[in-house]
Amino acid sequence: MTDITLYDYWRSSAAYRVRIALGLCGLEYKSVPVNLLEGEHKSESYRALNPQGFVPTIEIDSLLFTQSLAIIEYLAELHPDAGLLPGDALDRQRVRALSYAIAMDIHPVCNLSVAKFAKSIAAKPDDMPVAWFHKFIGEGLAAYEGMLAQQSPSPFSLGDAPTMADICLMPQLYNARRWEVDLSNMPRILTVEENCNRHTAFQAAHPDQHKPQG
Repeated sequence: MTDITLYDYWRSSAAYRVRIALGLCGLEYKSVPVNLLEGEHKSESYRALNPQGFVPTIEIDSLLFTQSLAIIEYLAELHPDAGLLPGDALDRQRVRALSYAIAMDIHPVCNLSVAKFAKSIAAKPDDMPVAWFHKFIGEGLAAYEGMLAQQSPSPFSLGDAPTMADICLMPQLYNARRWEVDLSNMPRILTVEENCNRHTAFQAAHPDQHKPQG
């Protein structure tokens, strides 16, 4: 039986992605919380696991893995029946393009450390966070909607079952709703969100299920 430990932060988009992927693969894991707000990710002990000081880090049978998309693609190779990546090369490219549009274009500029630094140098720091997130999340998701519009309608981002694209989309939508980004002109995204919300793997991975008690 595979022994899996996930070093996790409940609100981390990247960790949220990996929780969904583990659920879609039907894998059980032990969760070890890493409190980003208290700086636990910067500790010497955590950096011994992940030199970048990011979450998630995952340990699978005593082997350490970092970077959420690399972890998800590794899981996809180990568990091809989970459908994280399609079997067809063209569909895999499309799923990767959608995934990267979020994980490499939206997420980095909306990362907690980036947003904090931007606020520290902003002319009007009190106005900065909402405007920052509205711009980058709003524009990024509008582009994602446009990418979906280039494809045939489907229940998920590509096809009839969730893939890595949906794994990336749902945490970003969680952040979008947290910052009250207007999604009213994104019907394809809202359809995908509704279908993902019905899926047990997405339900179990939701931050509300991993929020610290007390």
